[in-house]
Amino acid sequence: MTQVHGYEFPPELYYDEHQQYARLEGDVVTIGFNDFAQAAANDISFVQLPRAGRKVDQGKPFVSVESGKWVGRLYAPVSGDIIEVNQALDDEPGLINSDPYGAGWVVKLRTADASPLEALHRVDEPGFAGWFAGEVKKYGM
Repeated sequence: MTQVHGYEFPPELYYDEHQQYARLEGDVVTIGFNDFAQAAANDISFVQLPRAGRKVDQGKPFVSVESGKWVGRLYAPVSGDIIEVNQALDDEPGLINSDPYGAGWVVKLRTADASPLEALHRVDEPGFAGWFAGEVKKYGM
């Protein structure tokens, strides 16, 4: 785990401008909110999960998440088919806060083309800290 400005980022994941992460395992992409996003949202109270089998398009929103002070969306980092949703979030949406990279994952997609992930940020890249510092400043965290 790598710490940047007090937030944790596993080095094997990809990160986007929506403060989401993507974990690639074969042709399956697990998507969730990163540590910074869950902290900014505060206590997550509701997750509107999509149905398994639904097709999603890269860059389009497909999940809605709510906290007491925030409503956000999860955007598809790649196009694909939803193969699994984290049903535990129906009863315990706060898993996103307590374990964003583990039990708080949101959906898993099967993709035929994972190459768009290469355009996302990696914590071990030289520009990550600078990019993330700008995000922290932008959100006043």
